Amino acid sequence: MRLITDFDGPIMDVSHRYYRVYQFCLAETRRSNQEIQELSKTEFWNLKRAQVKEVEIGRRSGLDAEQAERFSQLRRDTVHQMDYMSLDRPVDGAIETLERLQSMGWELVVMTMRRVRELDEALERCQLAQFFAPEHRYCLANDYVKTRDVDDKPRLMARAQRELSPAPLSWMVGDTEADIAAARSAGIPIVGVLSGIRDRDRLDGYEPDAIAPNLSGAVNYILTKTSKGSPRPATTTR
Repeated sequence: MRLITDFDGPIMDVSHRYYRVYQFCLAETRRSNQEIQELSKTEFWNLKRAQVKEVEIGRRSGLDAEQAERFSQLRRDTVHQMDYMSLDRPVDGAIETLERLQSMGWELVVMTMRRVRELDEALERCQLAQFFAPEHRYCLANDYVKTRDVDDKPRLMARAQRELSPAPLSWMVGDTEADIAAARSAGIPIVGVLSGIRDRDRLDGYEPDAIAPNLSGAVNYILTKTSKGSPRPATTTR
């Protein structure tokens, strides 16, 4: 059994990083003595998961139109800086699920829009490298010029399909439309998870094969689909 999993969302919680960057960009953009309405982390993350645009998030925080544009650009320039990426932490239960899969002999492949340096830093800092052999890590080169995730990720999948040995059965787990596009391009079933940057309404609209709360729930669903007689997990499907 091969499991191809996205990194941010199924394995890593990026909400702390995104919120700290939001706070920084808001503070940098506001005028001296300007009254703003800083969103709580929950409010902010709910907007991000609903795909509300950065400019609108800036406006809802009390910035004017021009400031909101600057806020949006500063966010894009800042969110992938290594000082902030070190704020990412494993999703609760993700490491235990990877340990479970490894003990069952599953082949684990990570496929992410992170660059090599960004993935390597997180794998080492969070002791996740043990789960993914170097030849099973698919990410962007440090000098890669990004286009759109929904285009770039299927390209990673095409490379994986060329390089990986044939597997009797493969599944994918991800949290965005880019993951679903990549899985569809290879004819691989995909379980979307709600532990990432898309809420249920958004994720459901992209039509994954199933939706689970997290990586553990996704694995339970996959086991149910592939093992007759297994108990049905507490997983919501489409």
